[in-house]
Amino acid sequence: MYEATIRKSFSAAHILKDIGGKCEDLHGHNFIVEVTVRGESLNEEDLLIDFRDLKRWTNEILEMLDHKYLNEIKVFKGMNPSSERIARTIHDRLADKVKTMGLNIARVTVWESENARVVYYHERHPEPEGSRKHQYHE
Repeated sequence: MYEATIRKSFSAAHILKDIGGKCEDLHGHNFIVEVTVRGESLNEEDLLIDFRDLKRWTNEILEMLDHKYLNEIKVFKGMNPSSERIARTIHDRLADKVKTMGLNIARVTVWESENARVVYYHERHPEPEGSRKHQYHE
């Protein structure tokens, strides 16, 4: 099994409603995004994936987020534009592109600061009792 990871960044502002604390006020982050692709075999160039392709596709997604107020972006309508939602959105928009190459998105990691990150991967695991309510603290 092979994995390839790229790292990109974008800056954006958001408000996280109904969670309590400072995050309910307008604030911004310099987000770091890591996208990891997984596959069992290499292509005819002995690559899992051309990094240039993965970077280009990721940049296309980040372009809609960069220097934006995330609460006003259509994809986050009716939900908190949390790091978790950002990671899921990036995953879902990349998944079909890499699937045509016989690959999967192993995980998308979104860092909202050097000390706080979320990871999204598309595998079903039962959630521990009471784990759905999250608290945000800086």
